[in-house]
Amino acid sequence: MNTATIQYLESYLTPRRQQLFKEVLAERTRFLTVAIEDVGHLHNTSAVMRSCDAFGVQDVHVIEELKGKRIDREIAMGAQKWTTVHRYDSTKNALDQLKQNGYRIVATTPHHTAHKLEDFKLNQPTALFFGSEKDGLTETVIEAADDYVYIPTFGFTQSLNISVCAAILLQELTQRMRNSALDWDLKESDILEIKELWLKRNLKDYDALLNQYKTQE
Repeated sequence: MNTATIQYLESYLTPRRQQLFKEVLAERTRFLTVAIEDVGHLHNTSAVMRSCDAFGVQDVHVIEELKGKRIDREIAMGAQKWTTVHRYDSTKNALDQLKQNGYRIVATTPHHTAHKLEDFKLNQPTALFFGSEKDGLTETVIEAADDYVYIPTFGFTQSLNISVCAAILLQELTQRMRNSALDWDLKESDILEIKELWLKRNLKDYDALLNQYKTQE
């Protein structure tokens, strides 16, 4: 969709919503992304999506190889209203796509020689992989990973819930990213793509307005 079409559709938003789009997009990133591998509890998937939105991470990659397509109900509830969800039926497909797009694959796991979060270096586009609550990440991810990271714990509990782990990592890494010289912000083509997505989800008469604009061209 071109800039003129986007501007036409944006004119049907309130000035406040237009300004909010502008402010949020200025902090949005695709430098960091998150991949969720066969997470069993839907509320955790929803919580990770909300954390991505809260910390400005646009893309969420959901792998549904073992448990099938189970996030539809969560999506219907609006958990991914502001994020772009990419769905895969195999872990290998997700890994191949992310590597092709230039991402370093980072497995979040306390069970592998890894960097503590405080020692982890963020210096290139990174995809953080999170595994299921019970079994963690599969060997497919562990073997394909370029790096590993974990959050040190100091109590009797040795592991954190996936959604808590994601929130901690995203808060720390996005803060570092924004305070760095890294080229983390969105390109103009990304901004147009995301605006189109948000307009579809915010304008009740989106299709009618789009058709109306096309007839005026």
